[in-house]
Amino acid sequence: MIGELLTTINEWIKGYGLLSEGWRAGIIVFALVFGTAFVAYVVSHIIRALENKFSKTRNIWDDALLHAARKPLVAFVWLQGVYWAAEVAHHYSEAEIFKANQKLLELGFIWIVVWVLLRMIKEAEQILVSPMKMKKPMDYTTVNAVSKLSRAVVIITAVLIVMQTLGYSISGVLAFGGVGGIAVGFAAKDLLANFFGGMIVHLDRPFKVGDWIRSPDRNIEGTVEHIGWRVTTIRTFDQRPLYVPNAAFTTIAVENPSRMYNRRIYETIGIRYADVSQMADIVSDIRSMLENHEEIETQRTLIVNFVAFNSSSLDIMVYTFTKTTQWVRFHEIKQDVLLRISDIIEGYGAEVAFPTRTLHLPDGVRLSGEDNGERESGAREGEQKASANGKESPEGKSE
Repeated sequence: MIGELLTTINEWIKGYGLLSEGWRAGIIVFALVFGTAFVAYVVSHIIRALENKFSKTRNIWDDALLHAARKPLVAFVWLQGVYWAAEVAHHYSEAEIFKANQKLLELGFIWIVVWVLLRMIKEAEQILVSPMKMKKPMDYTTVNAVSKLSRAVVIITAVLIVMQTLGYSISGVLAFGGVGGIAVGFAAKDLLANFFGGMIVHLDRPFKVGDWIRSPDRNIEGTVEHIGWRVTTIRTFDQRPLYVPNAAFTTIAVENPSRMYNRRIYETIGIRYADVSQMADIVSDIRSMLENHEEIETQRTLIVNFVAFNSSSLDIMVYTFTKTTQWVRFHEIKQDVLLRISDIIEGYGAEVAFPTRTLHLPDGVRLSGEDNGERESGAREGEQKASANGKESPEGKSE
């Protein structure tokens, strides 16, 4: 169709004898490029207008589709216009470069489709995790994993289609990939182990980005910053980045304190043996204080009991849970609880015990230090008496 149109235009211009063949080709190419620019400008503004109109509706997916397709559609207009301009140039010229017009058009179309799909995946990812756009936003880690997998599928499919377009046999490529995959599997088994470890983390979701995790098996503790396909980045509490291969998470136990329901206060407080008569009242008041504390979760286990005769104290076990799980707030509540317990103990005239040792001696047994002390005391008394009896008279004689 393009050839027939060009022949008609060329014969019409040639019939008037106005321009040479080179000028005629240049004018037609310029007109096509100018027309392409104008159409691209119009298409861009039409899509913008549609975006503004659909943004006022409740459906958020039409906005995402238009936003994802706007730039690729403009690129498609340019691709088609440049293809027509190249076809015009090829009609007037036999240069080898113009023989690739059809292949370039097909590859460009594949690229535009891939571009649209990748942008749509990105838009969908942003919508699904946004609390502003979704009533129940999905977990970021899961959405991110599905997004990465979708991008990989789109890119791999596009590469296979491009190879088929260029004349390569896909069956041969897949056969080579099967043989080569065995060799690659042996050579990169650690890399594959990390890849499948990352897949398990994404599927099982033992933690997500932002969680505080730790492992009792390894020296791993901190906040998860990023979950990749090979390593997971954890920011330790001294602000150092820790890169953990994903394969490690398939062999170690991982604790996720971020998902706890409450934090526990577990303390053993001892009072003196001399205060044993006040023990029952002290225990009762501590239990009552915890049951009425506004920050203590009374629906969970709450234990306050006298539990042991210790070496230098009578031990009271305090076991309860706070409503908050925040680390800083928990310690503020724990401090308040301990201070209230201290006030209760002091209110009964009792004291918190500390390690002491009492030595009992039989009657009549004295320490050597005691005898020396008595001798020194007697000597001092004798000197005082002698001084009192030997006071001198004003004449210098003794009385």
